Amino acid sequence: MMTIAELFDLRGKVAIVTGGAMGIGKGISMRLAEAGASIMIPDLNLEVAQKTSAEIKALGGKATAIQADVNNINDAQKVIDATLKAFGDLDIMVNNAGIYRFMPAIDMTEAMWDKTLGINLKGLMFFSQAAAKAMMAAKHGGKIINIASIDGFRPTGNLAHYDASKGGVIMLTKAMAQEWAPHGILVNAVAPGGINTPGASALMPSGSMSAEQLIELSKSFVAKLPLKRMGEPDDIGKVVLFLASAAADYMVGSVIVADGGALLV
Repeated sequence: MMTIAELFDLRGKVAIVTGGAMGIGKGISMRLAEAGASIMIPDLNLEVAQKTSAEIKALGGKATAIQADVNNINDAQKVIDATLKAFGDLDIMVNNAGIYRFMPAIDMTEAMWDKTLGINLKGLMFFSQAAAKAMMAAKHGGKIINIASIDGFRPTGNLAHYDASKGGVIMLTKAMAQEWAPHGILVNAVAPGGINTPGASALMPSGSMSAEQLIELSKSFVAKLPLKRMGEPDDIGKVVLFLASAAADYMVGSVIVADGGALLV
């Protein structure tokens, strides 16, 4: 029987964390690196991704960054190839990259719909596919961990496009898990609630909500939570670490909710 230390030891493992430069993605990258994994950080913002990579290396870890757009399916193979070149293997794929923009369904534009579904769902599909092919070729299986949302379980006002994308992530996780488990590829997901991330106000399209309204919205949300606090990126990073570890080797198609009790109210 493996010890607790052995269960969570990721030394020798290689992980990709899309959108891993900041926010939830950085929290995930830091925890996986702390456990010993080598980290590839694909992100639109290469400069910030390189800073996170440097931070990991300064702490004694292994990491590198690459500029990539998950909405461009050609970038999926580019990232896999760069990972194999840098670290020689791929064991863990974390599909974290996503966008979150308020827009009422009545005002929905095709551009907003396509961008949201393209990044949150289509990109996740094709990055997962490319990762699974690499894992199958290596004949050692692996872990694919998708970042969903509690919005995939119940609707949120003015977020029909986002809610639809995250509902899709939850079902896609289960479908991929069923198909790829016989190859030793375990696909699971995490559904976060409200998380404090840098630059959250930048997620709002211009004119959709004032700073004061955003503050009041946040206060109202927190007041309803049983834990009475927003989540932090590390709250999700720790759950992803569990799913990436040997401690979760019997989990297939599961969705872990980490929301401070938001779905209870």
